[in-house]
Amino acid sequence: MAAIKLTKNELKSQKDDLKRFQRYLPTLILKKQQLQMVIRQVEVKIKEVEDLRNKLYSSLQIWIAVYGEDIDLTPLIKIERILKDRGNIAGVDIPVFNELTFAVVEYNIFTMPLWVDKGLEAIKSMAAFDAEIEVLKEQIRLLGDELRVTTQRVNLFEKVKIPVTKENIRKIQIYLGDQQTAAVVRGKMAKNKIVKVS
Repeated sequence: MAAIKLTKNELKSQKDDLKRFQRYLPTLILKKQQLQMVIRQVEVKIKEVEDLRNKLYSSLQIWIAVYGEDIDLTPLIKIERILKDRGNIAGVDIPVFNELTFAVVEYNIFTMPLWVDKGLEAIKSMAAFDAEIEVLKEQIRLLGDELRVTTQRVNLFEKVKIPVTKENIRKIQIYLGDQQTAAVVRGKMAKNKIVKVS
């Protein structure tokens, strides 16, 4: 750590720094709390979407057992794009899932079983759930990175900057107090010498 100057200007500078740190710290703490809250909300949302996906999958398992034909539906499903918006949470840009769009794939309805339409819809729903879960996980990753940085800043201010600045102020005040006391003593000694001489 660099040595501090023991001057009144440095004392003022240190006091200004302390005020700035103490004014900025509550904002950082609030941001940290907001990020933690939003991460918990996103984790709950992931759990909800996973539960919906698992329910759909369970219902499909029964359905597949009934219509046990071995038909591969994957060539009939082409994902066109994932539509996402951008959101902002505590200064962090995050993706927000809108929908998953599919390209229309033609197939012969006379050669396919009747349940294919319903099966395609179910697979599209599962794919949409999977895409939403991926976007939510990306949100958690981005928010987690920002939370880590914010936590480091909070710790820097709480455990380093503010205590060091307070200690610097204390040292400067002690030094300036000692200098002032020494000046008063020198003044009295000089006055006593002048009185003795006259």
